[in-house]
Parts: sequence; structure tokens; C-alpha cells
Amino acid sequence: MSDPVVVPATASSPSYLSGLNDAQRRAVEAVDGPVLVLAGAGTGKTRVLTTRLAHILATRRAWPSQLCAVTFTNRAATEMRERLGRMIGESAEGMWLGTFHAIAARILRRHAEVVGLKQNFTILDSDDQIRLIKQVATAFNIDDKRSPARAILGAIERWKDRGLTPDKVPTAEAGDLANGKMIEFYAAYQDRLRALNAADFGDLLLHDLTIFTTREDILADYQDRFRYMLVDEYQDTNVAQYLWLRLLAQKHRNLCCVGDDDQSIYSWRGAEIGNILRFEKDFAGAQIIRLEQNYRSTPHILAAASALIAQNEGRLGKTLWTEEGEGEKVTLRGMWDGDEEARWVGDEIETLQRAGQKLADIAILVRAGFQTREFEERFLTLGLPYRVVGGLRFYERQEIRDAMAYLRLIHQSADDLAFERIINVPRRGIGTSTMQTLHGLARAREMSLNDATQDLIGTDELKPAARRALGSFLTDLQRWRGLADTVSHPELAAQVLDESGYTAMWQADKSPDAPGRLENLKELVAAMAEFESLAGFLDHVSLVMENTADKSDDMVSLMTLHGAKGLEFNNVFLPGWEEGLFPHQRAMDETGLKGLEEERRLAYVGITRARRRAFVSYAANRRIHGQWQSALPSRFVGELPAAHIETTAEPGLYPRAPPLQESWGATFRNRMNEVPRLTVTPRKSTGGIAIGDRIFHQKFGYGIVRSAEGGKLAIAFEKAGDKMVMDSFVEKA
Repeated sequence: MSDPVVVPATASSPSYLSGLNDAQRRAVEAVDGPVLVLAGAGTGKTRVLTTRLAHILATRRAWPSQLCAVTFTNRAATEMRERLGRMIGESAEGMWLGTFHAIAARILRRHAEVVGLKQNFTILDSDDQIRLIKQVATAFNIDDKRSPARAILGAIERWKDRGLTPDKVPTAEAGDLANGKMIEFYAAYQDRLRALNAADFGDLLLHDLTIFTTREDILADYQDRFRYMLVDEYQDTNVAQYLWLRLLAQKHRNLCCVGDDDQSIYSWRGAEIGNILRFEKDFAGAQIIRLEQNYRSTPHILAAASALIAQNEGRLGKTLWTEEGEGEKVTLRGMWDGDEEARWVGDEIETLQRAGQKLADIAILVRAGFQTREFEERFLTLGLPYRVVGGLRFYERQEIRDAMAYLRLIHQSADDLAFERIINVPRRGIGTSTMQTLHGLARAREMSLNDATQDLIGTDELKPAARRALGSFLTDLQRWRGLADTVSHPELAAQVLDESGYTAMWQADKSPDAPGRLENLKELVAAMAEFESLAGFLDHVSLVMENTADKSDDMVSLMTLHGAKGLEFNNVFLPGWEEGLFPHQRAMDETGLKGLEEERRLAYVGITRARRRAFVSYAANRRIHGQWQSALPSRFVGELPAAHIETTAEPGLYPRAPPLQESWGATFRNRMNEVPRLTVTPRKSTGGIAIGDRIFHQKFGYGIVRSAEGGKLAIAFEKAGDKMVMDSFVEKA
């Protein structure tokens, strides 16, 4: 193909450049050499990317087939292709436009034989990968309980994200999985994939890297082909993607990467923020263009977000601004507990709705999935339609359904659906043939699966191993049913989850969503304390599951902060800003300062989702593991600028914290180091408390005094049960 002819610029600008601000236009027209476009939230990066492609094509700098544009989602690629067609009125047919994996697969199909595959190779999904891992594990005589298939797959995926083939994995990284033979296991897994003429998603880039580094002629062909390369969301690239891009861009060096270092929030799935931070070092002579004019949010929202993210050290730096009107300050609200927080959010949403705001313009963004339960319960009470974006409603989640099945079966032994769901969860060696035998007997005698199992285990109809497993399971069920009369239903649930091995199953699972599932199970146990009995709780859940939400599109959106990236709403609620929850303790424990800075970027993403109003809230008390615990406001609360925040906190909420005032942020940050945990400070006895009085306790809530002796009160609390407390810790309600 002959080189395209560059059309010189004319006095009049082409129409596709109209409406761009100065920084956007510089990013579009800086087509020669490496360019990093730092695009802040809401600054129009998609428009810049698309217009840049249009500019290259319109000025005849390259043919469509000489352009490679990489996105992170198929949706983004489709949107870019459609915009491009509307912008220049020409087809982008022939352009290499798609996700990393789509373009890598296209290259791999052409040169599959180099890595021992055929062109018609199969790309395995996650279920197929797990099955293949289990086959290899059998050959290695690996115990699935000690080295779960998902954990092994996770380790292999992390190596592939770093561009490491089995021969390049450091021996020190072998670890304990697969009996300490993870590197050999990885090699065997790759051999098995080749034998099946298959590749997994990680292989698509990994095999491309192998092709490029072993066949210089093939690499040279693609380096010559791709005159211009564009990459979206560069801050989310992993090491393999980074190496792939560097190799392909070496000849022409016309690489334009668009991203925002302040929105790098996916390290847990391999993203490496260092890729964007060291761009100037990796590509000598690179231009850095900052898009800082925001078209989404009000000045108060941007100022709050900018002050927060400025606390991070690992960033290139930019300051968002807007020509929008001043708008409302960010609302900061402190409350006693999570239940009150949910009530407050519900009330505020109803107020917004009465003021003409659509529910579809309202979002609640939480740090952890388990936080959605309190809001779901409140919305069901209020009749507010809602959707859980990017996930299931709380009681629809797999781990919650499994736990509920255990509780249903304990409560009602004839619940065959619950029996079937958990008879082999976690695995007990109960196979298909055993279940068929059980079903056959149950139908023939018109009895429940539970009773059929009881009859069968005393016969030789089943294999000894299956009889032992079923017998043990029935024994456990009987013991748990007996406990139901002697322990509280939340205690029973916690004991069942532990003794059944269900909790241990998720603790051993190394997949990224396993910690979230464990948190959801803890939240389930905590939720049960609000009900008088197991039967009452099961009835409640049944009614929740039967509730049919409004089928219209006007619904409040509930989602995690990670799932909100790329979205925007007029009104955004950000609950749960407390130390340990946000920033999340696990993130800080695992990666220290690096984890803290990513948590702060997550807070920045949350605030910048709001167009008109942002509401930040925290609670002094949270119910964790069914027990009330005190909590400190997040350090991020102290980093919000007082001039742009409207603060409201209940009197005496934090007796050891300074008042909310102009110097509050700095003072609070200093106090954070002094007060690692909020403790309930005893007040002087108010006196005059008598039997039958209704009182309030900062930790246990409201209750009725049953007896009093020597400054000690026996109190029946509405939610915490019977407790003995000092009178100096309570006040009349």
C-alpha cells in the first residue's frame, strides 16, 4: 500500500474541530510522536479520541488499515466507530479498532502456528478454564480443598497479566499452591491448551508477545503497518498490554495514550498505574497534554474532588475547573448508625423526587457490596424502585441463596429445593447418580428428599462413600435443628456456615470476588438480628424476593464505586465513609500506602460521578458480625475542603473529635493519628433513672430498664437483647 498524502492545513478549520477547547484541539492535532493525554473526569476524552482519528484520516496521514485504536470494552469501540462515521461521513472499514483482546486475537489467528496452535483455535471461557485446571490437578494428584481450581487459575492469570510464560516465572513465586509445583502446573496447563487447540483470554496477549519476540519479521510487519496507535483508559493497562503496545509502536512512535492517573482503581485485576506515571521515561520526547476543563460537575464538587486527590503522592497532577454555575456545596452528614444512614438517604431521595428529580438521575455508590442490603430494605419499605447495577440484589446473590438454603432446610426439613441446592455445597462427593437414586425413592414413596436420604443410608443402595457423606450431612442438620431452640438465630446461622465448611470454602477461594462474598455472609448474619426468630426472618426474605420492582426505567441505581467508573448522575450518595470500610482495611493491610492511594482515587471517582449534588455520609456505629462496633469517620472526610462542604453531624456524635469548622479538616487529620479507635466516653451519671424508663446507649441503642443495683442497670435493648451496663453510659430517651 502506498503512503497516504498529507493534506496541508487550510485557513478555515474543518467542521469536526469546531467546539473543541484549546487543550482538546492540541490533543487532536498533536499527531506526530508519542502523546499522553491526561483526561480528567468529565473532560471529553471520548470526543478527543474520536476526533483525533477523524483528523488523521481526513488529512490523509494514514489509511484506515494503518490505524490501531484500542479500547477496554466492546461498547466503547462500537461507540467510537459510530461517532467516527457521523463525524467525517466515511466508513472506518479496515481500521484495527477494538479491545486489547479482540485485536490480539486477530493477530494470533494469523500466526497461530508460531505458538503451536491452528488458526481455528478455541477461546475458552472461565468455566472451561476451571474444568481444564481440574483435569490437570487430577494428573498432579492435587487436593482441591488445599489448592482450589479458582486459586490456581488466579495465580496463572496474574502471571499472564505480567507477560510471563512458564519458563520466565521466578522460582521464588512458586508458592504453596499445587503442592509447591505451580510453575510445573502452569507449564502442563499450557501444554494441555495446545493439545486442545485452545487459548484462554490471557493467552491472546501472551502468545502475541511470544510471536513478536521470536519472529522479528512478523513484528516488523505490524510495526510498519500501524502508523498511528491510540489507546483509551491507559491507566488500566497491565504489564502484558504495556509490553504489547511498546513493541508495536517502536518504529513510527506515533502512540497516543489517553487516561487519568487519578482514576486508576483496578490494581486487583492487574492494572499497573506505573504504566501511565512513567510514560515520559518510556517514550522520550513525549508530549503531555492535560484536559482539565470539566463539562459534568459544579465547581463545589470539583473543588472537593481535587482537594481530596491532591493528597496522593503518586500522580502527575492536574486541576479540574468548569464554567458551570456555582451550584450546591457537597453535603457531609454524620449519623449514629447504618440504619439511620439508610433512612436519611431514603428521605433525601424522596425530597429530590418531590422537587422533580427523576430516580434514574440518582445513584448510591458503596465501597463494598454488602452495604447495599440496608438501602434495599429501606427502599422496599418506602416503595422506591431501584436497581443493583453490575450485580444482583442482595438476597439474589449466590452465597446468600446458599446460606438461606441451609437455614430453610433447618427450619423445614421437607424443603426439597433447599436440599438440592446445598447437598453438595461445599463438595461432599454427592454425584448425579446418588441424587437420581434419592429422587427415585422420594417420588415412589411421596416423601421429602431429607426423609428419603434417611431411609437410604441404612441400605446398600448407595456407595459407602456417598452413604457416609449423606449420613454426616443429616447428622449435622439434626444437630443444628436442636441448636435452634437453645441459641439465637444469628448465632445459629454463623455456626451453620462455619461447621458446614461453607465459610471455609470461600476463604480458600482466591478469586477477586471471594472477600466480597464473605462480607455479604457477615452482613446476612447481622441482618438476622433485626428479627425475632428464624421463621420471621425467612418470611421477610420470601416477601423481599416476591417484591416486583417497578418495571419502568425510572429507578434509583445502587452499585459499587468500582462499577460506577464511566457513569454520571445528577445526584450521587456516597455512604459509609468510615475508617476500615473506606478506605478499606484489607487494601491498606495488603499494599500499604499504595493501597491507600488507590482507595483515595476510588473516592475521587465517586465524587466526580455527580453532576449537580454529592452527599457524603458516615456513621458512628456499624453492626459487624452481628455486633455493634464504633467507627471513626474516614480520613478522606478530613481531607474535604471546608469551604466547599456543608457539614451536619449530630451533637456529641464524636466527643473526642473537634467541632466541624473552618480548620476542621487539618485538625481532624492530626487527631486521626492520636485516636485509632473511637471509644464510648462515660458521662457523669444523670441520676433519676428508674425501672421501666426508656433509655439510649451509644453502642446498644434504645432499651427499657428492668432492674438497677449499685450503678449497674439490667436493660432489655430493642436490638441488642439483654445487657448489663453502667448507668453513666446511658441517658433517658
